[in-house]
Amino acid sequence: MNLVNLESVSHAYGPKPLLSDVSLGIEAGERIGVVGRNGGGKTTLLSVVAATVKPDTGRVTHNRGLRVGLLSQRDDLDPGRTIHETVLGGRAEHEWAGDQAIREILANLIGDLDLESKVGDLSGGERRRTALAKLLIDEHELIMLDEPTNHLDIEAIAWLAGHLSQRKSALLVVTHDRWFLDAVSTRTWEVVDGRVERYEGGYAAYVLAKAERARIAQAAEERRQNLMRKEIAWLRRGPPARTSKPKFRIEAAQALIADEPPVRETVELMKFAAARLGRTVYDLEDVTLHAGGPDAGPLVLDHSTFQFGPGDRIGLIGVNGSGKSTVLRLLADQVKPDSGRIVRGRTVRLAYLSQELTDVDPGQRVLESVEQIRKYIQLGKKEWTASQLLERLGFKGEAQWKVVGDLSGGERRRLQLLRLLMDDPNVLLLDEPTNDLDIETLNELEDLLDGWPGTLVLVSHDRYFLERVADRCVALLGDGRLSMLPGGVDEYLQRRAAGTAVTARVAGGAPVAAAPVKVEPTGMSAKEERELRKELSRLERQLDKLAGQEDKLHATMADAASDYAKLGELDAKLRDILSEKDAVEAEWLEVAERLGE
Repeated sequence: MNLVNLESVSHAYGPKPLLSDVSLGIEAGERIGVVGRNGGGKTTLLSVVAATVKPDTGRVTHNRGLRVGLLSQRDDLDPGRTIHETVLGGRAEHEWAGDQAIREILANLIGDLDLESKVGDLSGGERRRTALAKLLIDEHELIMLDEPTNHLDIEAIAWLAGHLSQRKSALLVVTHDRWFLDAVSTRTWEVVDGRVERYEGGYAAYVLAKAERARIAQAAEERRQNLMRKEIAWLRRGPPARTSKPKFRIEAAQALIADEPPVRETVELMKFAAARLGRTVYDLEDVTLHAGGPDAGPLVLDHSTFQFGPGDRIGLIGVNGSGKSTVLRLLADQVKPDSGRIVRGRTVRLAYLSQELTDVDPGQRVLESVEQIRKYIQLGKKEWTASQLLERLGFKGEAQWKVVGDLSGGERRRLQLLRLLMDDPNVLLLDEPTNDLDIETLNELEDLLDGWPGTLVLVSHDRYFLERVADRCVALLGDGRLSMLPGGVDEYLQRRAAGTAVTARVAGGAPVAAAPVKVEPTGMSAKEERELRKELSRLERQLDKLAGQEDKLHATMADAASDYAKLGELDAKLRDILSEKDAVEAEWLEVAERLGE
């Protein structure tokens, strides 16, 4: 039975048709993943199915009384309400606290948030998780999610995939996370050139089926071309001699990859990387590092020793806040260790892609901004021009002459990454490089990185990209070390589930991760416990604020190194901040102890 039917639906924004004469339906219990290029119409399709956008032509019908839950890319949460009011509504405490399913949703999505905090005080990622928790707690026959994995770490993504797979609701999800698509989808829809192409199975099945369709289309085109050649020959020479038609065989999708070589020529790349880098890339020797500066903020590394060698391709894993980005900044020489030392190879030529978009002259053309770095680059065995690489990363034709200031966030991200590659580095540090990239662009990026020789350290919540690009996984498990994971992401999730991995720690060794939602008795009333958790959250925000002030003061003192009068004034302010921070940390420890943390 279909829950939703689309009949001859067309819709356009301006002159660009996004959907053209689309007819399809969603059955009860069906789980559909939607893929396609950015701007190709995926979100429009979701909005039309949800009936939040009326199509230009055609008809959309819902079953009578259909309960639809929609997570769009922009939430409509009331900033004046608390998280508790937003997510749990008017449910009595005994009602939600006694429901295991609700407790599980809260713990996995917003367990680090104070339920009494105002929605208006939350960050964008926290609001996103709150909206997702609200949707999942309610009952729906059809759930529609637009990029639900944004702002979730690998562990939360794995939990969400399992949760959605167990629900009886039908699901329509738009995401660029290919691992997530494979984990939840029973069918895949590709929005391309106004059409919706339908495939059975998740992402892997979709790729194989699409390759087989391309093979069939190629065979048909070859057959057509052959007939045309014969017709031309007949026109020239009269009746053709008896010929036998070529026999085309449609092979199974698996045969398409039977003779494919490995995605990377690892041995050759390692030799090339060693020749470019020598023996030493990064050696960490007895390094201690806090995220907020010396003895401030979460403890990331505690007397840790580790080596990054030539040709290493390492994926760095950990929960949000564990210090992954801090480790990248340490390697990029943007932060200094509290103690210990880092030995950097003399030949290291570094490129660092942070989560922040670097400034590019907004008046330049896209192609000009890349050619400004270099016009040609050797990747693997092939030389590429700046224009060819731009085309591979989605800047086709006239898009290469767009003004940088007119680019979207995703386009600027692609441009930033390409400028880094064109500088011909031998060490790449990538912090969430897949943000705002569609699947087609991700495939091209993976292919480019396959031929890139050098040392790569990658932080990403996109599990598919991580496992595809990195050869080894290293985790920050809260014990102050960089731990090798021979079993990769699966081993990390198993260790997290078994409780053998913790989160980051504050100076002095106290746990910093906010407490998950609890319903077990603690010797105090639920109201008292909520108040204490609220106080704990307030103190953590205050510690973060003081750490930021301390960092700014250190930077200002460095700039005023020759002005002794100003240095004395700044030093007095610094002592006041450090004194206040000590007091807040002591208060934090007292509250945490009362909660039994």
